[in-house]
Amino acid sequence: MIVRIEGEIVAVEAPCVHLRVGPMVYELFVPAFDLQSLHGRVGAEAAFDTFHYFEAQGQGTTLLPRLIGFSSPADRDFFELFTTVKGIGNRKALRAMALPTRTIAAAIASRDLDTLKTLPEIGRRTAETIVAELHEKMEPFLAGGPAASTSEVKDAGRSGMAHDALAVLIRLGEPRHLAVQWIDRALTLEPEIADAQALVTAAFRIKTG
Repeated sequence: MIVRIEGEIVAVEAPCVHLRVGPMVYELFVPAFDLQSLHGRVGAEAAFDTFHYFEAQGQGTTLLPRLIGFSSPADRDFFELFTTVKGIGNRKALRAMALPTRTIAAAIASRDLDTLKTLPEIGRRTAETIVAELHEKMEPFLAGGPAASTSEVKDAGRSGMAHDALAVLIRLGEPRHLAVQWIDRALTLEPEIADAQALVTAAFRIKTG
């Protein structure tokens, strides 16, 4: 079991970091809220507390080893608790962790469904389930660590909206790399867009414009 790894960040390609350790390069999945800061650390040394698991592929016929990297043991502990909630697997948890652990923990402890709903892939029903199952278990995660600003909470909501819009465009047969460009352009031109359907419509306007 790999519990910690140290090396040089050689690339950051969402949702992963590539970490050089001696002659080997490891792929680490990381929480969404860490990605932005890690982009600025390419070429630097870094250490991650890790969660090592096997991911089923091909209807469970193949198991692939995966590593998830966290900036602190507290983030890893929160992730392990977060994934005990029904319907939240490892990949979904990493996408949903678009705000610092302390901010999410505070929202759960205070039953703040509005903040939880800004997280990617977390709708009202899932937010209610998270609160029901975890609100009494958040105390270890509330002390210390950075909390998110109001702008960061809004950014998390935009991230979730963009993720949903991208999934729609891909299902409609659009190339992923072009869909990403259209979504980014739409959010720049129309920052008032508030839901995924409106974002898909705006992306199509850019495509055809």
